[in-house]
Amino acid sequence: MMYNYDTVTEAIQGLKQRGYSLDFNVQREKECLICHAPALNLSADDFRIDEVYRFEGDSDPGDEMVVYAVSSDRHHAKGTLVNAYGTYSNGEVAAIVKHLHRHHR
Repeated sequence: MMYNYDTVTEAIQGLKQRGYSLDFNVQREKECLICHAPALNLSADDFRIDEVYRFEGDSDPGDEMVVYAVSSDRHHAKGTLVNAYGTYSNGEVAAIVKHLHRHHR
């Protein structure tokens, strides 16, 4: 079931309420997701993208963001990954997400 959120903050809060409590980031050198607390390094084979929420900035392209709900059965972990898209997107995040979409179809 997909939820509707009006803002990035709402999406993150809603996902946290549903158990996506970890904050993930991309580690460029290893092409994996990391979480500092608890210390986790997740390769593309270790996690999946459960939900994706895109937010468009009405007046500022810098407000264009995407929120990913990510889970790992292997590590019993659920969290979020946030990235800009369009002009300001983080290329490393976009590359790993592109890889995941190919890998898990």
